[in-house]
Amino acid sequence: MQTPPPRARRLLLTVDAPSLLHRNHHARAHTDLRDRTGRPAWALHGMLRQILEAIDQFAPDALLFGLDDRATSVREGLYPGYKAGRAVKDATLVEQLERAAALLDALGFRTVTPPGLEADDVNASAAAWAGREGWDCVIVTSDRDSFANISAHTRVLRVIDGGIGGSPLLDERRLRTMYGVDAARYLEFAALRGDASDNLPGVAGIGEKTAPVLLDLMGSMQAVWSDIEHCDGENLVATVDSWCAETGARRMGGTLLKRLTAPGARERYDFNVSIMAGQTELELGLTPDVPGSPGLLPLERSRVSRVVDFLGVGATTDLALRVLTEPPASEG
Repeated sequence: MQTPPPRARRLLLTVDAPSLLHRNHHARAHTDLRDRTGRPAWALHGMLRQILEAIDQFAPDALLFGLDDRATSVREGLYPGYKAGRAVKDATLVEQLERAAALLDALGFRTVTPPGLEADDVNASAAAWAGREGWDCVIVTSDRDSFANISAHTRVLRVIDGGIGGSPLLDERRLRTMYGVDAARYLEFAALRGDASDNLPGVAGIGEKTAPVLLDLMGSMQAVWSDIEHCDGENLVATVDSWCAETGARRMGGTLLKRLTAPGARERYDFNVSIMAGQTELELGLTPDVPGSPGLLPLERSRVSRVVDFLGVGATTDLALRVLTEPPASEG
């Protein structure tokens, strides 16, 4: 890969480790890859391989890995049905999830497992940290929740079946094209729509097509609720019906108002926001001005060689040595 040009702003690459492990477990289980002690390693190797490919693509200055607290969950405490219905994890996946932090820490990366929280919260805090520190940020994940963190300086690489090279890199413009909402309104959009994968129903009757129209016309859900509270939704109905007349769509202002004022609708929306919102003030332990701090690149060559070679795939060791032990683009 051609060396990227020097950058004015440093780059933090933030990785949702559990999402990559889950994807690689299902994609690579047929290989039955084992480490040098015979333990299952296909998900760990697949995750690491994708991380290396992402580093090769973006040439970050630092890496941060978010992991889920597998012992306790604040969200499950608030909502026992959170993520209910998901299939029970395979024992070999669970083992590799539990070993991930040790592997990443051994390499010299920075990992964060927030008590009672998830990798999504680390992603949100990383984006906030980058904004405060004048860095850019790329979040690597397969989870749509991180779309709420997209901004002028934060993008999301959503890992899909095509791997790192075939995955979409979402910025503010592309997110708007895909969903019809501004990045700053994505959380509101998601709370209206709900999230079946987390067992979070949305506001009944308002889905992926209607929610963007509502947010685009009214500006925000704060404006929607304020209009309902103070004007009985008159502005909402007039604005939506005017848009319908201009576009030739069927009038739906009254229908939207009825759905938004149905019993429990506001409570459902507010609850979804509280569950879906990522924590932005986690202590990440990043000290970029201290040379050799965990997470900063480049890494020490002998350490990389020793740790990656333990997985027993020579080509991956070679790739790791190339992309982890060279200075990042911002130092060019």
